[in-house]
Amino acid sequence: MQIGPHTVVTLAYQVTDPDGAMVDAGERPIVYLHGGFDDIFPKIEEALQGKQAGDVVKVKLQPDEAFGDYDADLVQIEPRSSFPAEIQVGMQFEGAPPGSDEDDFVIYRVTDIVDDKVMLDGNHPLAGLALVFSCTVSEVRAASDEEIAHGHVHGTGGHTH
Repeated sequence: MQIGPHTVVTLAYQVTDPDGAMVDAGERPIVYLHGGFDDIFPKIEEALQGKQAGDVVKVKLQPDEAFGDYDADLVQIEPRSSFPAEIQVGMQFEGAPPGSDEDDFVIYRVTDIVDDKVMLDGNHPLAGLALVFSCTVSEVRAASDEEIAHGHVHGTGGHTH
């Protein structure tokens, strides 16, 4: 079966930077609903159109085609007193960027703690990076009516209700 609209695609994959350094070894396969459901980056979905099990695809993504450009405005320094005592680098918090709508929340990562200050970064960890996505199509099947209606895969490897 070929990949087309309303198919469920399983990919074995890895992601590197343009120099070949490993970014994501793809320890678990990606299972997604093909056909514009925003389950995978559009450029990758476009490259997979018409492929079938066993086909290999390699796609270079510029930052704006992946996790976006790095936005320095999403970096904030806050007083340590605003956080729990057990705060550590790597912890995540939800908050609204300065000057944004109250409903516009971002996940901030703690990137540094120095004395009484905490540095937060609301950028995705891969923002600003070009990436090379390499994959092998493992399986292609027709999506169920329920998967299409819900806009995502159900069951093994996908979302389960």
